[in-house]
Amino acid sequence: MAQLDRPVHEVRLGKVKAAIWRNETEVGARYSVTITRIYKTESGWESSSSFGRDELPLVGKVADMAHSWIYQQNDKSEAQSEATENKAQKSSSERRERTANR
Repeated sequence: MAQLDRPVHEVRLGKVKAAIWRNETEVGARYSVTITRIYKTESGWESSSSFGRDELPLVGKVADMAHSWIYQQNDKSEAQSEATENKAQKSSSERRERTANR
């Protein structure tokens, strides 16, 4: 992932953040997730992939929320693919019927 890339979605609870990244492949979109903890220092905001005891429940929750978001995207993608496929099948059937009726 390049520095200029932005996640397609973020989930944040308190100081724990899940960033969801989309990667286009030959077989469709694939998603990956990075989970970080943000904290403030004298020089500004920093992030870490290390979590304390009290942050672990939030890690589980943002992971679950990211998982749900990814599944929703996959459901939308499958529904769009099915609609396109059904439209193509209907169009093909209509052409066959017109040809048969000539």
